[in-house]
Amino acid sequence: MPKIIIMMDGIMIKKVELIKERTSLGRRPYNDIVIENLAVSGEHAAFYMKSHEVMIEDLNSTNGIFVNGKAIRKQVLEHGDILEIGKYQIRFEAEQQPDFQETQMVARRKPTPPATRPPEIDVKGAIKVLSGAANGREMSLTKVVTTVGKPGVSIAAITRRTHYFSIHYVEGPDIPILNGAAITSEPVVLNNGDYMVLAGTHMQFIQN
Repeated sequence: MPKIIIMMDGIMIKKVELIKERTSLGRRPYNDIVIENLAVSGEHAAFYMKSHEVMIEDLNSTNGIFVNGKAIRKQVLEHGDILEIGKYQIRFEAEQQPDFQETQMVARRKPTPPATRPPEIDVKGAIKVLSGAANGREMSLTKVVTTVGKPGVSIAAITRRTHYFSIHYVEGPDIPILNGAAITSEPVVLNNGDYMVLAGTHMQFIQN
């Protein structure tokens, strides 16, 4: 059976086999796959399985779906694809089907390592703290998704895309500020030198 592996910051949270023709994913408890996070819509996405193909569809979610760094509405998935939903990464693993011709050739040639996807991300960025005890400290943004802020006060997520970084509000009563304007749950592209205030801490985004 094809399956998905749900991760956060590279750590596996759960593994789910796709056994139904339609598998829903969202924050509400009636979904087949429930992710309880404000960045995930009540009904965020659905996986559709037909024959040996699995397709994902965005159900008009707030924060959208990214497959291998590109925003999509509907797409047939391939083995190894990485989906981004909110601050979660989801790896799709297809059901591997044996191929007769390939099987016949195995005895005649030396096995080769599986092909790896070329790196798609080529930007570098960091957050520099401008106030408080950590004034002057820089935090490199090396992960696909980096959460910043203070739990229970204000949390935002910075997502590393192929050619840019974006930020969106996740949770907390203190709304983060970017260049004097409130950050919402809708992702906003960051530019070098952008100034932000998060949980009372002043910060600056630096992109190389």
